[in-house]
Amino acid sequence: MARLADYFTVVGYDLDKREGEGQGRILQRFPEKDWEDSPFPQGIELFCQPSGWQLVPEQQPASFFVAVLTDINSERNYCACFTFWEAVDFPQLQKSEASDEADEVSVSHTERVFGPKSLVLVSRLDHTEVFRNCLSLVYTVHVEHLTVPLETVVGNLLTCVVPIAGGAQLGLEEGEESLRTITLGAGDRQVIQTPITDSLPVSGSSVAQLFRQLGIVNVLCLFCAALTEHKILFLSSSYQRLTDACRGLLAIMFPLKYSFTYVPILPGKLLEVLSTPTPFIIGVNSFFKSETQELLDVIIADLDGGTVTIPECVHISPLPEPLLQQTQTLLSMVLDPELEVADYAFPPVSNQPSSLRIQDKEIRAVFLWLFARLFQGYRWCLHIIRIHPEPVIRFHKAAFLGKRALSEDDFLMKVLDGMAFAGFVSERGPPYRTTDLFDDLMANQVERICQGEGDQHRTMSHIKELAEQLFKNENPYPAVSMHKLQRPSESAHAAQSAPFPLLDDVAVQLFIDHAAAKLNTAPPVVKVEVKAMVPSGPTLGETVDRNGHVMANSARRLEVVRNCITYIFENKMLEAKKLMPAVLRALKGRAARVCLTQELNQHVLQNRAVLDDQQFDYIVRMMNCTLQDCSHMDEHGIAAALLPLVTAFCRKLGAGITQFAYSCVQEHSVWTNMQFWEAMFYSDVQSHIRALYLETAEEQHSYDEEEDSRRELSALELASEQSRLWPTLNKELHKNRLLRSSGLGDVESVSNSYVTNSIAGSMAESFDTESGFEDAESSDVANSVVRFINRFVDKVCNESGVTNEHLKALHTNDSRYVRPQVQSLVRCDVQIAVPSD
Repeated sequence: MARLADYFTVVGYDLDKREGEGQGRILQRFPEKDWEDSPFPQGIELFCQPSGWQLVPEQQPASFFVAVLTDINSERNYCACFTFWEAVDFPQLQKSEASDEADEVSVSHTERVFGPKSLVLVSRLDHTEVFRNCLSLVYTVHVEHLTVPLETVVGNLLTCVVPIAGGAQLGLEEGEESLRTITLGAGDRQVIQTPITDSLPVSGSSVAQLFRQLGIVNVLCLFCAALTEHKILFLSSSYQRLTDACRGLLAIMFPLKYSFTYVPILPGKLLEVLSTPTPFIIGVNSFFKSETQELLDVIIADLDGGTVTIPECVHISPLPEPLLQQTQTLLSMVLDPELEVADYAFPPVSNQPSSLRIQDKEIRAVFLWLFARLFQGYRWCLHIIRIHPEPVIRFHKAAFLGKRALSEDDFLMKVLDGMAFAGFVSERGPPYRTTDLFDDLMANQVERICQGEGDQHRTMSHIKELAEQLFKNENPYPAVSMHKLQRPSESAHAAQSAPFPLLDDVAVQLFIDHAAAKLNTAPPVVKVEVKAMVPSGPTLGETVDRNGHVMANSARRLEVVRNCITYIFENKMLEAKKLMPAVLRALKGRAARVCLTQELNQHVLQNRAVLDDQQFDYIVRMMNCTLQDCSHMDEHGIAAALLPLVTAFCRKLGAGITQFAYSCVQEHSVWTNMQFWEAMFYSDVQSHIRALYLETAEEQHSYDEEEDSRRELSALELASEQSRLWPTLNKELHKNRLLRSSGLGDVESVSNSYVTNSIAGSMAESFDTESGFEDAESSDVANSVVRFINRFVDKVCNESGVTNEHLKALHTNDSRYVRPQVQSLVRCDVQIAVPSD
């Protein structure tokens, strides 16, 4: 259970500070002492009147909007502001200091002016309509002079508790998990429904309203801008429209969460925030439109005018095709279903768009479908670094882009590098957790999405099913929506003369204390989290290479590569020489490069890695050709597959002198990229995790035979099983699991296993690309290599949560193992560089 409202505040015009611009001040707040779990937000008076506190000669209609404030803990507070206007006598104003000439003119010709007063409700929950009803009822009790004391209404409001979102909770009766009826004691009744799943955003009709205001193309532009971390500014004369637009933009970004500055309503006095160098989503009243025209790097969306203005210096990466066109088509079918049959001679009788709230969920379902297409197979590119005590996950971006053939897509590259995706991996990466609609979509409905790719009607059928699930999540009991509320009459509102009274703080506090004592004696309500193994979904299938040729169509080229390698190892050099030009051309394609690594690996397994001079030259030539087209990130994993091969293939130059292939391929940029070595390290970690928890092949087979005996159990699936078992183990077993290791926990084995590979990568920084050595002292080379390895160790250990003591031990061993190895390599390279004759 959670408090519906944390604080109730009355904010009014400060008549004692009328010099310059008007100001507001907090007249009363309840409770006066901050809650430990929710501190009172500072500067709330600025957000009650974002355009400034002013006195006006005529009474204005009451208004309502919800501002969003973020505290120091990055928790959002929803501040519902109900503002009405009270009469202020002119003689009272004459007695106060009034240095503002404009203000004096505005009140000098009237005996009465009106000042704003705001009733503010602060909550960590997002129930806009409930907040509007509650504050409207407080105002109605005041202007209608109802018999119920205001202290009772406010006290009931501050002591009302509602179920938290997220499903079943222990301690609640059946049906109370997401439904609760509340009353404030003024003859009212409200039904509050909490979402079934708290991870899914609640949007109401804000998404549909955003598309109505700006249109499909403009909203997609803002969507891409938000995901690629641009600055976005909304303008509107309506404060609630600003809040709804920001809420709608965040809703269509699900499952990604926005992690930068988010201020749906920015007060005029804080406009300097718009000059911040970091990305943001901010809303500003159109009253300040002229002050936003000089912003050079801010995308401005005018909700009232329906326009989006993009500065010349800002480039927004669009969605990749064909996803962009498909998404626009689906959105058109949702927003304007008559478009499809507009040219029919006999159009269907009823083809009207859905209601606004249903349409809202259909639009969100389109974006769910879009993210499922964008992130398809992402779980197969997750590396688990450690399992206990908490899973640590790293995303292998290069493998994902390579296998999806999206390595050149600017939009997806920026999304994967962004803060939102980093949070996505951190939150959704763990293999054993509570799942939601998006997880089910990625695991069980990818095949259905692919089948409907060319059939819009089949896709729309799927979209509507997703929309029903989204609507049910927000409205678990759609038929239960009865509210009983009293509204103020127009005459009472126009004739109200008495100011809003000061509430008896003792009486209100008694309500709060009584409710707190009752909650302390009640049994605790515990949220039940149903955790399960997160399914990875279908594997990343074979994709097309950069030239657009399907691997199956490259059979002839692959056969040429295989034949050439066979000739080389059979010492048929004349035949190999004839095929070499064709092989080098074939190696421009990914399929042939993969084939090369597979074939060479077979010969290593057959202990045929020691070559003669001609064999060595041909193999090195093919390796260089293969690595030449590899990117620095190694999207297709070719360099990773070649790494053990370049340290295996060698030739004898003389007594005690051996040259390995890496000395001839070390100039390629991929070896100097830290991300490449991290990926290689984490791939080895996966192998160690599997070796740790699957000690024999028989155990693995029996564990997996019911599903598919031919498929190896991944490290992520093993981590899920270990996380499931963790709570059932006693403390002694916990300790053993944390201390148990399989090579990774031993400092010396870590050094021996990974230092050699790191040296091979770092040689490109220190050695001449032609001869393989640098004219410098070996100690300088060793220092350079040690620095490279230290940076690598620091990065991977910080990501993995390795203790400081273990990290220090690794650094100590770096120098002890690396320096002798480097000196040996330098001596070998010097011998290689000397002419053999």
